[in-house]
Amino acid sequence: MRTLLALSLVLASSLAFAQDKKAVETLTVRTSTVCDMCVKTIEENLIYEKGVKKVKVDLTTNTIAVDYDPRKTGPDAIRKGIVKLGYYADDLPGDPEAFRNLPACCQKEGCGQPAEKH
Repeated sequence: MRTLLALSLVLASSLAFAQDKKAVETLTVRTSTVCDMCVKTIEENLIYEKGVKKVKVDLTTNTIAVDYDPRKTGPDAIRKGIVKLGYYADDLPGDPEAFRNLPACCQKEGCGQPAEKH
């Protein structure tokens, strides 16, 4: 009886873990990043959006890869989070007030400009 109970617990926890792993999705967003300060600003701030698990900015492709829990957030909310930081998120322009608060290097180098479509 103990063996059956132990096996049941192991199976139940394995299923719960497997379901939890499937709960993470990845969204790739085109953005207007151009420098290391952009990377720092986005990666350090977007992670605090509800449901966001991981943020990786790629300056080469001007994209942000976001791993998120779809039960807690979605693509539109993530894009709004990027916009609130002052950066473009696909075709959504960055918030002008947030853009004015970006580091000076970001403002001079054109982070507020839309990213080219790839």
